[in-house]
Amino acid sequence: MKLFFQDWRSWILLAVVVLLLVVFMRPYSWRERPGYPLVAVVDITRSMNTRDMRLGEEKVDRLRFVKARLRQLVRELPCGSRLGVGVFTERRSTLLILPVEVCRHFYELTEVIGHLDWRIAWAADSRVAKGLLDAMTLMIRPELQHHALLFFTDGHEAPPVNPRYHTDYSEVRDKVAGLLVGVGGDTPTPIPKYDEAGKSQGYYRPEDVPHRSTFGEPLRPPTAKPGFHARNAPFGGEWVMGQEHLSSLRAPYLRNLAEESGLRYLKLTEVSQLLAAIDRLGVRLASRQPWDLRPWLAALAFLLLIGLYLASRWHDGGSELFMTKNL
Repeated sequence: MKLFFQDWRSWILLAVVVLLLVVFMRPYSWRERPGYPLVAVVDITRSMNTRDMRLGEEKVDRLRFVKARLRQLVRELPCGSRLGVGVFTERRSTLLILPVEVCRHFYELTEVIGHLDWRIAWAADSRVAKGLLDAMTLMIRPELQHHALLFFTDGHEAPPVNPRYHTDYSEVRDKVAGLLVGVGGDTPTPIPKYDEAGKSQGYYRPEDVPHRSTFGEPLRPPTAKPGFHARNAPFGGEWVMGQEHLSSLRAPYLRNLAEESGLRYLKLTEVSQLLAAIDRLGVRLASRQPWDLRPWLAALAFLLLIGLYLASRWHDGGSELFMTKNL
């Protein structure tokens, strides 16, 4: 035993044994890590079924693309971040799950995101501006204050918006930080049509959708148009045909909404760009997270063994291991 401890290599071997014993004790430390407090609200109206996005080589609809990017976001957010998930349809936004810590509740978050579907919508209209206002109103509730909003939409209003009426964001502007995230391609694309069971019924045709707003009063009464009546038919009785049965990303409209609401606009592409935009919002929270020391201690033990082997070969000129030599 005395001879064993007289050899410097014995001390290195003893240090390796001690390190491995400590590894089995599951040591950890605490460290402060910045996280992001977020609430994601996803447009589930029917235009989000338009198949003009790609995941790898596969052509997918906008809603599936958003779900894939959100699941990836959950994986890449640092532990300590919090994420809530909600949906928008008609003119209302509602939360499905309040913000929870992303690592501890990874399974729950990915399951909620994975089950987002257009069939859980309670109405078919798509009043994007009103839905954004409702989402921002949710965000000023005490339990959601200091969280950033991520509002995913293609910006397709259905029926079309009457330009005479603007959504007023003055009550929430500058009280909510967040991103208005645009989803969709630039080329007008047919909107898939499904029955209540989710079976394909082809695509929406021009006669299936309204191509103008008939809400409220027009900017200029079409007094010269057939069927005009100041009270009963202020927009006239003429059938208007347009391109509302086709859908594309309404980027200019969303940029305008972002400016009016005080949010920032971002077109959804890669999660790395989304994370960078989230970081630029400056909304963070600090949390103490456990730091697992086992990989570092095991790596140190391994390096000591490698160093011991190389030093022994150099010192003994390629002789057998020093334990065997001492015996």
